[in-house]
Amino acid sequence: MKSISGIEEMKQYLGKEIGVTDWFEITQERVNAFAEVTGDPQWIHVDVERARRETPFGGTIAHGYLTLSLASKFSREVYELEGVKMRINYGLNKVRFPAPVPVGSRIRMHLVLKELEEVQGGAKAVMLLTFEREGHDKPVCVAESIALWYV
Repeated sequence: MKSISGIEEMKQYLGKEIGVTDWFEITQERVNAFAEVTGDPQWIHVDVERARRETPFGGTIAHGYLTLSLASKFSREVYELEGVKMRINYGLNKVRFPAPVPVGSRIRMHLVLKELEEVQGGAKAVMLLTFEREGHDKPVCVAESIALWYV
């Protein structure tokens, strides 16, 4: 994990990659738990046998939003921003899921600081999040995430 001493130091990463996470395995247990908590038990995610027979993926796949939901966990693994009392998710500009994440796959996230704007009480940051699947060139999720950092 990279330790960044504050918003001023964070500015040096503008337009650059802050870091990349370690690989993280997507398990059927995690997919099932996500389906339960979100109320989205579509069979392509939870019915292993049917998904093996009836989908082009060869088995169950993770929800796109499960992948995206890992952004907070992954961001904390990439960097720690000192001097910030709290981080608030402000929203998303763009989200795309160009490729599926079959259960059993390993994914990781690259984090680029795209924009940084000082606002009252802190800063607003736009991060480019690119999730990739091990062994594949096409990303599985690309998103612009907006965060408010309060000092």
